[in-house]
Amino acid sequence: MNRTLLISAIMAASITSAIGQSDPIAARRDTMKAIAKANGDVGKISKGEAPFKLETVQAALKVMAEGSKAMPGLYPETAKAGGETRALPKIWDAKADFNAQWEKFGKDAMEAAAKITDEASFKAAYGAVVKNCDGCHDVYRAPKS
Repeated sequence: MNRTLLISAIMAASITSAIGQSDPIAARRDTMKAIAKANGDVGKISKGEAPFKLETVQAALKVMAEGSKAMPGLYPETAKAGGETRALPKIWDAKADFNAQWEKFGKDAMEAAAKITDEASFKAAYGAVVKNCDGCHDVYRAPKS
């Protein structure tokens, strides 16, 4: 499963890069889906629904870190609407803050990856990564209708 997650992340990053040039809305949606899947896999571990596996956690954090690098470039001025985007106009009004949110998410994911060596260190470090999600979503993403 860990190998599949890592291979999927690498493929998603490659596809995202290519698609992002022609359809940034689809690319950012695909990147977010990859991040959400990675977080879901690790979320099961954090909730005790799956056993701790360091490989799974590290692969998920890599997906998150790589996704955080790609996302700021997937919000050009030409991709404010269409494609069922839930991106709020505030992204473009506060672009520096939006990009900083992604940078922090990636930094936190990389720092967690360096700290996590076992289940105890996972429990101590993972929360700092996922707390970024709500802060950004609450400000920059429209709720589902």
